[in-house]
Amino acid sequence: MSVVVYLNFDGVAEQAIDFYAEALNAKGVKKVKFKDIPQDPNYPLPENELNMIMESSVEFAGGKIMMSDVLPSMKSVMGELVKGNNMLISIVNDDKQTLENYFSNLSVGGYVIMPLSDTPWSSCFGMLVDKYGVSWKFNSDADKFLDNVISNKQ
Repeated sequence: MSVVVYLNFDGVAEQAIDFYAEALNAKGVKKVKFKDIPQDPNYPLPENELNMIMESSVEFAGGKIMMSDVLPSMKSVMGELVKGNNMLISIVNDDKQTLENYFSNLSVGGYVIMPLSDTPWSSCFGMLVDKYGVSWKFNSDADKFLDNVISNKQ
């Protein structure tokens, strides 16, 4: 079983894909635009929506993020997007250098909530919001912390 974070954007998914692919040293990037699939002649998409991202994935360090644009014509069904605060991506990695690189890259154009630092729950923990409004948490010892707390409760 795997868990994949899925991000929806308001017409900027392609730029977000490029940003995340570079920031996370992606091993693989896949993109499909709405124009790449057969269109229903009874419900043709407006020209401005055909170049939007229908589905994509960015693979890095054993993880994956998937992204798409929410079509303006679908907002009546899906509602308006709420930027960032409805989800968070957590990167857990024991390699502090990797965490530092990701943190530095993803903070460009965004803002740091908590710089990477040694905390009671992690030897390398930090939080930021990237330039697209997506919240990120970095933790080098998440599993060790959880295991310790759970074993101490028993």
